[in-house]
Amino acid sequence: MSSPAPLAHTVLAASSTEHRPLIITLFAVFVAATLGITVWAGRQTRSASDFYAGGRQFTAFQNGLAVSGDYMSAASFLGIAGAIALFGYDGFLYSIGFLVAWLVALLLVAEPLRNSGRYTMGDVLAYRMRQRPVRTAAGTSTIVVSIFYLLAQMAGAGVLVSLLLGITSSAGKILIVALVGVLMIVYVTIGGMKGTTWVQMVKAVLLIAGALLMTFLVLLKFDFNVSDLLGAAAGQSPKGAAFLEPGLKYGVSATSKLDFLSLGIALVLGTAGLPHILIRFYTVPTAKAARKSVNWAIGIIGAFYLMTIALGFGAAALVGPAAIKAQNPAGNTAAPQLAEYLGGGVGTTGGAILLAVISAVAFATILAVVAGLTLASSSSFAHDIYANVIRKGKATEKEEMRAARWATVFIGAVAIVLGAFARDMNVAGLVALAFAVAASANLPTILYSLFWKRFTTTGALWSIYGGLASSVFLVLFSPVVSGNPKTSMFKGVDFHWFPLENPGLISIPLGFLLGWLGTLLSKEEADKGKYAELEVKSLTGVGAH
Repeated sequence: MSSPAPLAHTVLAASSTEHRPLIITLFAVFVAATLGITVWAGRQTRSASDFYAGGRQFTAFQNGLAVSGDYMSAASFLGIAGAIALFGYDGFLYSIGFLVAWLVALLLVAEPLRNSGRYTMGDVLAYRMRQRPVRTAAGTSTIVVSIFYLLAQMAGAGVLVSLLLGITSSAGKILIVALVGVLMIVYVTIGGMKGTTWVQMVKAVLLIAGALLMTFLVLLKFDFNVSDLLGAAAGQSPKGAAFLEPGLKYGVSATSKLDFLSLGIALVLGTAGLPHILIRFYTVPTAKAARKSVNWAIGIIGAFYLMTIALGFGAAALVGPAAIKAQNPAGNTAAPQLAEYLGGGVGTTGGAILLAVISAVAFATILAVVAGLTLASSSSFAHDIYANVIRKGKATEKEEMRAARWATVFIGAVAIVLGAFARDMNVAGLVALAFAVAASANLPTILYSLFWKRFTTTGALWSIYGGLASSVFLVLFSPVVSGNPKTSMFKGVDFHWFPLENPGLISIPLGFLLGWLGTLLSKEEADKGKYAELEVKSLTGVGAH
């Protein structure tokens, strides 16, 4: 079957006033529904356990659905579809990395973490080490990683809403980012973990349903012949057959090959260190349920990432790379543009409805993920830094929850400011940076703490601060921040000297090395009795909260 003609230029239905009221109405219904769920759940949030861990009342399936909802972010839906549409085979590598990463989380982290901690990563580290310095480091790392991840969601939100409302000015896009930040603050302060979890479950169902519908419609266009779909996508790409082969993005030079290796390491190791994923293991009653919830998440996420093949290559074949780049240079609008095409095209009622529904689902995705991220970072500040460092364990539950809500406002404000600068960057690439920072600072410390009895407080501090500082430092001087006139955070300036877009190749091994070196060089003795207790607790669940 011959491929349908691509759109020569993108003029979305959002730019036509004819269907804009319908689009805005559908969009508002989705947002109102999720806010309603948050308010309902907020009325049931009475204790710190409810706020931080949802009262540990969720089943394995519910938590698996929520984990997948938390994980399938704007990067999954918008960024990966855009990366595949623009770079073909190399874009799909994001999907593979994001999925394989769950094996590390399942095999090494999920059960021991659920057994060992209470609300945050800092609980695990502080069990056998000096409380105040380790909790301060864990809280700092959690907040930094969460803010990196938040940037991606803010960038995706800015793209989506400006697409729907026909906003092209920079000021308008910045205003949208601020609106998302305000909504995020409302979600967390009112709903806590209960509200966030229910929103994530609903959003996961909506996202899978939306992706399934679009996948079906794409394959229908090509009589369910995947070969024809791939051939049409290659035909619309200026690279031709090379579009379907490795190397279009990461095989151009020796530097790009190293960048690919760095990206792969960051994606595979990053999930097990992401704060908003780690705290999800505390919302179930037992470690067995935590393990089962990861199994559910792998199944749901795996099915979704298979569908990103159809979304990305479908966008390349039906919309065309040129039209996608014209709307957004980083490709973040590929999925909504494809939805409009599948609904009937520009200016049609069907196109407007499908564009609105898919964009609203993507926006619900963003809201759910930013709520989870903000909850992780505000919880870590309130529980680790405020309650256990500043108040030295004397804070009441009410004071701790108040501190968490104020932290939510502050983190939301920071995310709004930084998100305004990141609005033109590919969201999948931004998330990969968060994965690199998490794998550099958090993962080495968690693994050493759980499995190495000689590990000391000094080793933990060296690992967290060293991995965090090196990864953030390399990002600041990479092409992500400056040097690329189209996709860098700061355009028109160039102060980059680090050639890779992802720092994982350097900073992740450094995080592990510093943890080992700090332990060997420190004069303190590890508390082997405490390690034995932690080992029994992490492996059996005896004494777990």
